[in-house]
Amino acid sequence: MEAYQTLVRLFETIHLDNMKILRALMYSKDDLPIINGTTKRRVSVEVLRRKIVMLFITDLDISHEELFVLIQLYNDTHQGKVERHYEIVWLPVSDRHVPWLQSREESFNRLASSMPWYSLVHPSLLDKAVVKYIRDVWHFDKKPLLVVLDPQGKEVCPNALHMMWIWGSLAFPFTSNREEALWKQEIWRLELLVDEIDPAILQWVSEGRHICLYGGDNIEWIRSFTRTLRRVAQDARVPLEMVYVGRSNPKEKVKRAMSVIAEEKLSGYWPDVAMIWFFWVRLESMWYSKMQHDCTVEDDHIMQEVMQILSFDGSEEGWAVISPGSVGILKSQGNKLLDCLMQYDAWKDTVELEGFIPALGKALLPYQTHEHCTRLILPRESGKIGEKIVCAECKKPMEKYVLYRCCTD
Repeated sequence: MEAYQTLVRLFETIHLDNMKILRALMYSKDDLPIINGTTKRRVSVEVLRRKIVMLFITDLDISHEELFVLIQLYNDTHQGKVERHYEIVWLPVSDRHVPWLQSREESFNRLASSMPWYSLVHPSLLDKAVVKYIRDVWHFDKKPLLVVLDPQGKEVCPNALHMMWIWGSLAFPFTSNREEALWKQEIWRLELLVDEIDPAILQWVSEGRHICLYGGDNIEWIRSFTRTLRRVAQDARVPLEMVYVGRSNPKEKVKRAMSVIAEEKLSGYWPDVAMIWFFWVRLESMWYSKMQHDCTVEDDHIMQEVMQILSFDGSEEGWAVISPGSVGILKSQGNKLLDCLMQYDAWKDTVELEGFIPALGKALLPYQTHEHCTRLILPRESGKIGEKIVCAECKKPMEKYVLYRCCTD
């Protein structure tokens, strides 16, 4: 396909600005191919000249949570500023084999009207060659992409969504080099785990409180765990705050658990499901971001920690992480932790000598067995995932399966 090869050569060529690239991507025959998200008026790609442009590439089935959080991050970055550091342009990719019915037109219009950034006027303005490039070179399949082009139109990051979720505007100018630099400054700490999803948690950290984040959707375990941990913390005179973070796919079971937690005042929780979604998508983004930079579970501590929490979620059982502040995070599968807490009288004397978290960690050691069944469930992702992934528990290679899931409960 000649048009495709022309596009490939354009991206391989050094340019003075980004106009040739953007015109090739957004249908050069139309003088006003994009809509300004603020004014809702059609404009020329000239408004993007020599700017950092982030191409938000999706189909028409964007999740509400994904769009909501991205809009929040975008608005927080640009609030009150006339001159923006970067611009986002939505490129909607539609399946040409599926008839363009009125319902799809309405879905497209509804999405475009909700976006504060630029949008392509219509999916039909994406040439076949451009769609082929998006699929073949940027590996777009189903998951949204945020491809970053510098002011000269050069691709500087194949997908900035991960660093956007992890660090927000701190990741500007959203290049792969910036992503790598941010990881070099980072350590495994509670602030990385929760960021600003819940400012109250960061406040508790500064006050020296112990923080417990826990997940799962088994109501009976949640009741037993929260009541037992609270009783133990009171006896140990440990200031404790607990927050329920649900599961990575927060459906009806998680919502029912939240209702029980609220009604029985078992712990804190996030009433907005989008916050739970964001907590888990940030963890998944840490995994994928590390993978893009050739990190492995064997040699990267943050990746080990992230994988263990994702594995807890994949097990469909309860789990918890407890931290005495910013660092020193203890984590455990839920039933083991609950059993250990119920045996508190057997190890309570060591709390005064060693501190609550070290004493609890030592008490958990007999519960660590060689027998385990670790499941890591990750959404299908564009780009690179290594064929070999090792278990966070025993460091042996994990078996690879294909899972198809449709779960509304």
